[in-house]
Amino acid sequence: MKLAFKLTSLVLVTLLSFSCVSTKKEEAKVAEVEVETKKEVVEQKETIVTIAASNDNFTTLVAAVKAADLVGTLNSDGPFTVFAPVNGAFDKLPEGTVATLLKPENKEMLTSILTYHVIAGKFVAKDVIDAINNNNGKFMIKTVQGGMISASLNDGKVILTDEKGGTSTVVMTDVDASNGVIHAIDSVVMPK
Repeated sequence: MKLAFKLTSLVLVTLLSFSCVSTKKEEAKVAEVEVETKKEVVEQKETIVTIAASNDNFTTLVAAVKAADLVGTLNSDGPFTVFAPVNGAFDKLPEGTVATLLKPENKEMLTSILTYHVIAGKFVAKDVIDAINNNNGKFMIKTVQGGMISASLNDGKVILTDEKGGTSTVVMTDVDASNGVIHAIDSVVMPK
């Protein structure tokens, strides 16, 4: 009887030990999943729009993206390359232009201008420079709007030329987002 009691006790202790180890392993797995989920949430939040919204240089652009109802599009999977005008780029436009474009009745025009700054696909600065160099110094880029922008180099800087002949210089490159990349430009480029 003592032997049976000892065997039963030994079995119970063994089962409890495995149970504790198993529980600790399960807790570790749960904690691991929670960490991975938090990482995914952080990565999902770092879209082109959220990065632009967190940077004081893009307040006018963000207001325009909201007015054009493009937040959902630019928060989607993409990938996109955005040539993002800084606030000073919008300041170069004739007085009253931004206020006029932000009016609901001009949403179509605003959308056209904004999507002219967006390229389907992710193209870091090296990709753009390589494309320029591989195409005799001038690379034509099709925008999401449907128009074309010409990219060239001048003193080592990428210059964008729009369909109206206006130019803009890329002043900051390779701001990485979960759904693409942002390159800041110093002037607003305009479609036809």
